[in-house]
Amino acid sequence: MQKNSLLTIFLVAVSTLIIVSCSEYEKVLKSNDYDFKYRKAVQYYEKKDYARAITIFEQIVSYFRASTKGDSLMYLFAQSYYGDEDYTMAGFYFKELSDNYARSPFVEEADYMVGYCYYLVSPRANLDQENTNLAVAAFQKFIYKHPSSKYTPECKRLIKELQDKLAEKAYLNAKLYYDLKYYKAAIIALNNCLTQYPESSHREKLMFMLLDAKYELALNSITEKQKERFQNALDEYYSYVAEYPKGQYDKQVTKIFNKAKEVLGL
Repeated sequence: MQKNSLLTIFLVAVSTLIIVSCSEYEKVLKSNDYDFKYRKAVQYYEKKDYARAITIFEQIVSYFRASTKGDSLMYLFAQSYYGDEDYTMAGFYFKELSDNYARSPFVEEADYMVGYCYYLVSPRANLDQENTNLAVAAFQKFIYKHPSSKYTPECKRLIKELQDKLAEKAYLNAKLYYDLKYYKAAIIALNNCLTQYPESSHREKLMFMLLDAKYELALNSITEKQKERFQNALDEYYSYVAEYPKGQYDKQVTKIFNKAKEVLGL
């Protein structure tokens, strides 16, 4: 019985706190005192009650935009979205801060956070990489704008990580064309991937696929185009063996080499 009584008292106390809290929050929302709203929004932010802080900041951001509180309010607004894990909106308001308050002491951090928020919503490599590209661009802009910043080494590290992801995306796209036997499209995609990402971890496989795609294209060409296309395959063979004289695709590339020589009469 005593345990039940204690549980009842606890639940009543919690319910009372919730009711009081909601009542206070409603009072803030309905208030016409913008300074009061600002103070309460900061309090909610400091308590990590980001959802309530965001709602109040939304009500007052325009009012304080041109005031001395404008940049700090925008900073806390962006940080509230960040704390609430809405990184798209957080990035938007960090950029707003940077664009509209160039002399604010928060600008350096805000510029970094724009890129970091894009980084956080960058998806895995097989999906659309728009946010990855935006993150790279934002970090590159940061390094140019703040070369001596404490964030610069981290920006460089994250750029490398993101570029590796973009290289993986390019590899997957090129491989898809190759696997589907769309050899003309594969040749273009493979060449682009090797040019844009010469240090790709898939470099040997990319070079082999490019050689094989040119070979298969030659094999399936009309007679008038075969000689030129086999010559292209042979040229690609020499490029491959120059980098990988004992590569993992040695048997396949030797077969291609012998067939190309046979067709070309070499």
